[in-house]
This record gives sequence, structure tokens and C-alpha cells, in this order.
Amino acid sequence: MPGSVFSLEVNPKIPAKLARLSELANDLWYSWDRPTRELFFRLDPALWDAVGHNPKVFLRRVEEARLVEASQDRVFLESYYRILSAYDTYLLEPVRQHDQPTLGHDDLVAYFCAEFGFHESFPIYSGGLGILAGDHCKAASDLGIPFVAVGLLYRQGYFSQTIDGEGNQLASYTDSDFADLPVLPVLQDDGNEVKVEIELPGRVVMAKLWVARVGHIRLYLLDTDLPENSEEDRGITHRLYGGDINTRIKQEMVLGIGGVRALRAAGLHPTVWHINEGHAAFQILERARELVAQGLDFHAALEATAAATVFTTHTPVPAGHDIFPHELMLEYFRDFIPQLKLDTGAFLALGHKPAEGSGFNQTALAVRGSRYQNGVSRIHGGVSSRMMVDLWPQVPPDENPMTYVTNGVHIPTFLAQEWMDLFDSYLGGEWRNKLSDAAFWHRIDQIPDHLYWSVRQALKSQMINHVRERLAHQHRRNGGSEAHLDRLLRYLDPLDPSILMVGFARRFATYKRATLLFEDPERLRRIISHAERPVVFIFAGKAHPADRPGQDLIRNIHAIAHQPEFEGKVHMVEGYDMGLARALVYGVDVWLNNPEYPLEASGTSGEKAGINGTINLSVLDGWWGEGYDGHNGWAIKPLKTVDPFRARQEEANSLYELLEEQVIPLYYQAGKYGYSTEWVKKSKHSMKTLLPRFNAARMVGEYVNKFYRPAARQGVRVTAEDFQGAHALAQWKERVQVAWPGVGITRLDQAPARLQFGQQLRIELAVQLNGLQAEDVRVECLFRHHGDLRNREQPRSYLFRSEGEAEAGGAHRFVLNLEPETCGRIDYKIRIYPYHELLAHPHETGLMLWL
Repeated sequence: MPGSVFSLEVNPKIPAKLARLSELANDLWYSWDRPTRELFFRLDPALWDAVGHNPKVFLRRVEEARLVEASQDRVFLESYYRILSAYDTYLLEPVRQHDQPTLGHDDLVAYFCAEFGFHESFPIYSGGLGILAGDHCKAASDLGIPFVAVGLLYRQGYFSQTIDGEGNQLASYTDSDFADLPVLPVLQDDGNEVKVEIELPGRVVMAKLWVARVGHIRLYLLDTDLPENSEEDRGITHRLYGGDINTRIKQEMVLGIGGVRALRAAGLHPTVWHINEGHAAFQILERARELVAQGLDFHAALEATAAATVFTTHTPVPAGHDIFPHELMLEYFRDFIPQLKLDTGAFLALGHKPAEGSGFNQTALAVRGSRYQNGVSRIHGGVSSRMMVDLWPQVPPDENPMTYVTNGVHIPTFLAQEWMDLFDSYLGGEWRNKLSDAAFWHRIDQIPDHLYWSVRQALKSQMINHVRERLAHQHRRNGGSEAHLDRLLRYLDPLDPSILMVGFARRFATYKRATLLFEDPERLRRIISHAERPVVFIFAGKAHPADRPGQDLIRNIHAIAHQPEFEGKVHMVEGYDMGLARALVYGVDVWLNNPEYPLEASGTSGEKAGINGTINLSVLDGWWGEGYDGHNGWAIKPLKTVDPFRARQEEANSLYELLEEQVIPLYYQAGKYGYSTEWVKKSKHSMKTLLPRFNAARMVGEYVNKFYRPAARQGVRVTAEDFQGAHALAQWKERVQVAWPGVGITRLDQAPARLQFGQQLRIELAVQLNGLQAEDVRVECLFRHHGDLRNREQPRSYLFRSEGEAEAGGAHRFVLNLEPETCGRIDYKIRIYPYHELLAHPHETGLMLWL
């Protein structure tokens, strides 16, 4: 039909009784409070689904008559007032967790990240990093920690995914209308919007500041889509991770430099700065620039900046770290470098990582500009310490500053409401205050097995319904027949959820090995085609639009799913998002994860599954390396070899054996009640062991205790009395760096081969300090009994004392008198490293010599 189409949205007037619905819609508290979302759903279920579960859009489009009707509905009003009471109580009194950590009265943590995943209605995230950042914020709110977050407000978040009839992933992007999002402009006292300036080559870019309310905390977001910017610069914050390397460096300048300026403009004064992944590392340069402008030299400014900075890395492979060419850095920072009072070489050295050659490495900058660094699981902490070893070149990897805090998931967001209701009945409401109390969660055993199983089956039925709807829509859109659809869905019966179902849902990157299950198709066919013990596998996930090998994995699984022998028993579901992820982790029986070891930094999807009673079947990598106890799931033990083909073959065999010999027989070991009591026992054990250990409250509590409080104190130490500590530490480090090549150790005594028990071992050393003082170093002896210095047991450490200058050569004499406490073989080593009382970590200089 010819003619123009004009759109008009008619908005309802919200009745006075329901006026606070708008307040609930503008606080991301709704993203983890299901009763709040349920309130909107009850008003109009179809509209709620149509608007993507977005409460702001919902309130603009719902029929006014329905709101009026609800305002006169006593049952609805009772729910409404109950939710308002819970909301007000939450804001008034943070939940008190077991052994809750605290910060000082004047402290404030500023948490920078390139993406945040709170809910599908707020699409400024792409995957695991964003969901983790969202969970971190939610837990900080729950714990009442003084905390603000900083990110970018994208017009286009990550893409929406469809899969065509050939298995090709199709990506589509949709621009957000900021009026649809739970954000408001930050205003100055005079009512004008807060904007900050970021200098780019030959121009200044303006960024507007928005704020989102997240319970007790605030999320500040920068937006360059402003009329005063050029078309090119308006697009800086247009798409999450979009564009080329020029777009990426501009985004990271807006996030890092603009983020610091935004907090200043908002009148906030953080005492701890947390960089979550290297995208925000430029904040280090901006904070140092501020201090140089106050009169500090750069090295003292860097010490003052780094003292209060925490850096978390999530990437286990070098290719995952941002590296900008030197010429690009010099182009974009040509006017910034003089403000640091550095020459070009010294500036580029801040991002130099010797093991990776040229280029400005954001992770290297983040490490140099922080004093607290961590990976996101025990295994990943070790991987990261080895990856970063060239930044502390003389320090053994297991002793450098890189440590770990294992990721956790936000329980109120990812624990199904059905479990919450059951816990309320059998554990009492206090379970919400006991999230990290491992002993408390043994009470799960008090829940009758038949009730526990009924919840699992109810969630499984809901998941089957959800997956059926998605598969049906996908099939019909691609022109498939109804008869074919019936064949595809014949094992997905929500009225009979008795078939064993295995889920695999995550980003489709090659190292996650989504197709490991299909290494031996004939063996898999035999496993899943048993007439009395069928198995269904459900796959979901997105590949980055530029990741062709990742998209090939989706295409391969789609093709396998349409082979006659696998039809109906293997599904590749499109449209992976938070909603589908919740359905799968709630409902499948087994959660499959088989990454290439040790490339899984943490992986939180299995944690979400485990807290809902889904049992993990996973390679012992990431969080599962800590979570598996031999009884709460199944472990594929990685083959630690340099041959990836052999590892793949062996680990695929291990997966098949576990399915054949343990998983499937246990599930179908039905007793007199019609279900496997041993399966329920394992499921309960999984839930009670994983929930208290892998929750975000525990995670954020660890950050407070291990990093935030120490960083706040260290910041005060080095900045007190007009930055005396920062000056002293910078000067001392410079002196040590110059002198260290001339430092050496010589043993003066003859090392005895044997010693009688009760005798004293006296070790005498001549240490050439090359101009340093005795108090500038620690000379240390590491003792270990019955083994060598490489085993996992920590050696005992004994410090030598200085006895002045030795007789010859101007060296200093260091002496240790030690009486061994046990008989047997003793191995010991002697080393020296720089020491200063203001160091945040004893080995942060990266310097160490061994005798």
C-alpha cells in the first residue's frame, strides 16, 4: 500500500495507587527480584514478552484500563505493597551475610568495565565478562559496600542471533532508545547535563554522563552520541566491541580517561579503583596525569595511582589482550604524553610486554599501574602468573603478585524461584543471610527427596516448553514442514520430562570445543539411542561475527542435528540470551563443559547450573578445578600434553566413558518411587557444596578482604603528608633498578653435607650491594624438608641479618644461624630481593637473585 507510515505511541496515565511502579522500573533491582518482574507480567503477560521483559517500555504501552483495574484489585495490590515493602527494606537495610566484609566509612570503590550484564532488557553486554560485572555490582549492592561502577552506554549491545536452514549464524543489531532503558542523565546543580571532554587527535570529544540505579549502588555510563560531536565521534559508543582498532582505542579512551573525569564531575572521590579487564587501563594514565598536574613527577604519580588500584584479568590466552600499535598510540596520545612529562620511549614502555614484542599492551599497562592483580580461578591465577612472568622477570611465577579470586554467581538472579520457595519452607528465610556459610547448606539433606525431585522436574518441564517454542519458531521461519517439526520435537515433551537431557550453552569459541561430543559419531549414536535410556543434547550459544571457526562449530552441530540418527536428540537452539540461559541452567539434568585445558579462565555457567541442582560434567579447568570433590558431578581429567589432537581424542574418550558407565546408568536407576534416589543424592550434594562456595557474595567479600581494604590502606600510606611515600618509593625503585645489575651473592662458609640433630647451621654470605644499603634488601633462606624446592608444599623462610661490611671487596656480611627442627634430608636455597616497607607486595619490583 503506498503512502508514508507514521508511528505514534499512546502512553497510559498510571493511577496514583500504582505510582511507584515507575520507581521499580527504573531500578535494576528488578533484574534480580523475580516478584517485581512477576508484578509486571501479571498485568499483561503477552505485552511483557513482546517488550522483551523491559519494565519501562511495558509501562509506556500497557492499557490504562488494565492499570486502573489492577489499582482496584485487592489481590494485585497486596502483591504490589508486599514488593514495595521488600524494596524499601532492602534499600534501608543491606542483607547481612555470614562474616560480611566491610570498608572504611570514607572509602569508595570505583569499578570500571567495558560491559555490564544485568538483564536482557538492558543490552549493554555480550557475554561472560558482562554478566560477571553485573553480578559483582549486584553483590556489592546486597552487601552495602560503598561502590560505583563505570562503563559505556551503547546504542547497540551485542547482536541478536538467528540460525538459518543451513546452520549459518545471522547477526542483527538493534539500536536502543535510551528512553527505554533504566538510565537518567546526570545533572549539575543548575540542572544542566554533566558532560566531560576527552582529547582526541585535533579535536575534543564530548561524552554525556548517564546513571543507572542498581539497588544501593550506581552505575555511571558515558555516551558520545551528541550533536556537538562529529558523526565519526558520535559513533564511538555506538556498538559494543564494534568497529576496527581505531574505534577500539577511542572506546577505551572514553571509558578509561572519560570515566575518571566523569566521576570527578559527579563529585565522587574513589579510594579504590578496580579495572575489570584491560579495556579500562587508560584510567591509570588519566589519574597519573592529574597528579603530575598537581606537581608530582610521573614516577611518584604512578606509585600513588597504582597503590589504590586493583586489576582483574579474565583472559587465559595472549591473543585475548588488547595490543595497540605504537604509531596508533602516539597518534592518539600525542597531546597527552607531554602532560605526563614523559618522553615517547618512557610512555610506550608502560605498555611493553617483552615476551610479545612490539605494541602497547593494555594488560601490561594495567599491571604496571596497579598493585593488586588477580585471575578469576585458582587455575587461571596460575596461568596468568605465568603469562605475566616477563613483567616480574626474576621472580618465580608462583611468587609474583598475580593471585586469584574465583568468580561466583549472584544467587538471587540465578537461583530459580521454585528453589527459593522450597528453601523458605524447609530452611527458613534465614538462608538468604547464609549464602557463604557452608555448614548451613547441609540442611538441604532435610528436604524430602520426592519434593526435591518434583522441583527439578517442574523446572525441566518449563525449560522444555521454552526450548520447544524457540525451535518451532526457528524451524517455521526457515520454511520447515510441520511433520518434520513433530519429528524434531518428539523427545521434548513437557508433560513427560523423564528423558535425560544434557545442556551445553556458552560462547562458541574454538577452545571451548563445542563439538568434542561428536568426535566419534558412531559411538555417540550407540550411547544415546538405547531404547530404554535415551539422551537429548541441547546446544545454544553465539560466535563472534568475526569468528569464522566459531560459526563453523554452530554449522557443524546444526548439520549433525539434522542427520537421521541424531534427529530429535541433538538440538542447536538460536537466540542465546540471558532468558534462554536461565531456562537451560534451571532445567537440564547435566551441564556439559569441555574446554581445552587450561584455557577456561573461570566459566560461571556451570556454577549457575550447579546451584539449581543440575549436575556438572566438565573438564577440570576453571572453577570446576576447585568445585569438583569427587561426588558432586563428573570430571573429565585433562590430558596435559602439547599435542592438542591427542588431548582431544583422549578427553572425548573420557567423556564417552563417563556417559556410558556413570551418567546414564545413574539417571535411569529408577527405584520404587519412579526416579533415581542416587541421582537426587548427587544433585543435592552438588547444590549444597557449590552454592556456598561459588556465589557472588563470597566473591565480592574476597575482593574486599584481599584487595579493596589493602588498596585503600596502601593508597593512604603513599599519599599521606603530601605524597611523601609515593616520592620515597619512586626514588627508591629508581635507585634499586640502577644498582641491581651489580648486586651479587657469595657464600663465605663451607656448606656442610651433614649435621647432628641439635647442632646449629651457620651460613655466612658476602653480598655485593653496589651502592644499596643493607636495609634495601632481604636476604632469605628457603628450607624444605624431605623434598625439593619445586613441590607444592610451601618452604619455610628464614631471614639473614646484616653484620656490616665483610673484610674484602666492600661487600656486606649477612649471617643466618639456624637449628633444624627435624631429622632427615633438608633442601635449601638462598636468595636476595629488594625490600621497602611501603611495598604492597614483596616482589612487585620483579627483581630477585639466587645463590
